[in-house]
Amino acid sequence: MLTRKQRDLLAFIHKRVQRDGVPPSFDEMKDALDLRSKSGIHRLITALEERGFIRRLAHRARAIEIIRLPEDLAASGGFVPRVIEGDGPAPRAPATARTVQVDAIELPLMGRIAAGVPIEAISEVENHVAVPGQMLDRGGEHYALEVRGDSMIDAGINDGDVVVIREQDAADNGDIIVALVEGHEATLKRYRRQNGMIALEAANPAYETRLLREDQIRVQGRLVGLIRSY
Repeated sequence: MLTRKQRDLLAFIHKRVQRDGVPPSFDEMKDALDLRSKSGIHRLITALEERGFIRRLAHRARAIEIIRLPEDLAASGGFVPRVIEGDGPAPRAPATARTVQVDAIELPLMGRIAAGVPIEAISEVENHVAVPGQMLDRGGEHYALEVRGDSMIDAGINDGDVVVIREQDAADNGDIIVALVEGHEATLKRYRRQNGMIALEAANPAYETRLLREDQIRVQGRLVGLIRSY
């Protein structure tokens, strides 16, 4: 059973690929579903994969294959599995799949970020990671961090994932951000203003929301993408 948003995304991708022969961009998917950020699209794509409607391709940045449709969509005719943009490696695609090439950009992997109890901030570059260009916001600087912990698991962010962060020093309510707490602890949480305080919300009921003064927190970036290895 698909949620309405999952079905709408699958239908939109299918329609565009059948019409144009190429997939829509993440920005086009976001606009079509009236979502605020591309991270919502990443969560929907992950859900579609888990339900067996799509499959991510091995060694292809942001490439997945549509492998089936719900009966009502398939009945509209003409369904042939095609490759569309995705966000990570997966099992090898069948020979009939069509691959869409996407430019990749190397970002500095700055270390690990806690999705749990905050850890010390890590600012030195440990490595570099190739990220699809369409995952990035235009006109901004980006970096990557490896996630440690499970406090954001209900937002689709798992231990071991690599998150792509756009550098910025401000955030809107609901954004998932990298927050520097009291100058030395870095954590990945959802940002909200609440009664003159800043709430850092987990996406796991096992973790409590932290309420801090504005002067205790410095926003260091906003989540724009996620890479998962299998």
